Amino acid sequence: MTSGLLGALLAALAYGAATVLQAVGVRRVSALPPGTSLRERVRAGRPYAVGLALDGVGFLASVAALRTLPLFLVESAVASSVAVTAVLSVVVLGVRLGRAEVVALLVVVAGLTGLALTAEAGPAVRPGPGATWWLLAAAAVVALLLVVGTVDHDRRRGAVVLSVGAGLGFGGVGVAARLLEVPPSAWQLATDGVAWALVGHAVLATVAYGLALARGRVTTVAALTFATETVVPALLGVLLLGDRVAPGQGPVAALAFVATLGGCTALAGRAEPPGPARRDPGDDASGPAAVPDVSRQR
Repeated sequence: MTSGLLGALLAALAYGAATVLQAVGVRRVSALPPGTSLRERVRAGRPYAVGLALDGVGFLASVAALRTLPLFLVESAVASSVAVTAVLSVVVLGVRLGRAEVVALLVVVAGLTGLALTAEAGPAVRPGPGATWWLLAAAAVVALLLVVGTVDHDRRRGAVVLSVGAGLGFGGVGVAARLLEVPPSAWQLATDGVAWALVGHAVLATVAYGLALARGRVTTVAALTFATETVVPALLGVLLLGDRVAPGQGPVAALAFVATLGGCTALAGRAEPPGPARRDPGDDASGPAAVPDVSRQR
């Protein structure tokens, strides 16, 4: 279980640091004067490239953690990357956190600690070959939500649909990673339906999340995505995949799960690295301006 916990922790650290680095890269490129050479733009955007590499590290670490840890623990740990972003934004970007944000950080830490102490390690129960088709069908649902949210003329409603689609897609990635059996050769992996479902969910979710951020308020998009991608896989893991908590620790695990999700949701709209303010369409004059994060806060 220790190696799995380290993988989940590494995923949260990698995703959180990636967001800050990508924000720094975007800032530097945006600050360049018109006519700057491509070489200078590439040099200024290096932090963004490093952030993308860290996203890859975080993904691999989360997949490794899911080999032995239940979905409710790993998905909660990945969602807590917003706490890492919040802390690094203070150190690197000079962001000041209010009392509410500090309390949310402490709640996330306490919740994750509770989940780690109550979760039981072990591989997922294999539900049979039909699971591959269910995963592919779920990817089709995400694709449908992506289309519906994109063509919806009501931007706010479309953002909600896209956010739910993104959450289901990212949740599908977690479920597929939990079920994936790593074969001895890469060729066998290329013919594995679960692997293809994982890739499909990842691509669709990333596109849906980006479009949702372009259409809706960051706090709303992040909250809906976090809730969907954390709660749905957790329920599937407990009901279908054999994810378990320690005997007699069910209420503690449930409380820790709710605390972690609540803390992450509270931080989702505050842990964004600041940038040039952009008012969301439809906001009133007194409402806060928000800037979509440059990458998915996980």
